[in-house]
Amino acid sequence: MSAKLKIKKGDEVVVITGRDKGKTGEVIAVDRETSRVTVRGVNMVKRHQRPTATAQGGIIEKELGLHISNVALRDPKGKGPTKVGYKVLGDGRKVRVARKSGEVLDK
Repeated sequence: MSAKLKIKKGDEVVVITGRDKGKTGEVIAVDRETSRVTVRGVNMVKRHQRPTATAQGGIIEKELGLHISNVALRDPKGKGPTKVGYKVLGDGRKVRVARKSGEVLDK
């Protein structure tokens, strides 16, 4: 069974450990089975690509996944890392909330 994750595709996150510590970027993919996220412009590696009929060969750069514990959501107000909490609004909707600033993250 896959885990419930508090970070979703499209969120702005901050890397809190590893060689890319301090970098920020947008989450472009979430893998719930392995608890990993792919962040645009972070954890870049070079891979050798063999030419095919549809793609040109050469050395390409791409993002690899980071474990979810190595990233934190970026606070919309303070611009630093924050934890995620949940809150039920008056109309009955359950939304994600930044713990640091109390800002609602879901639209």
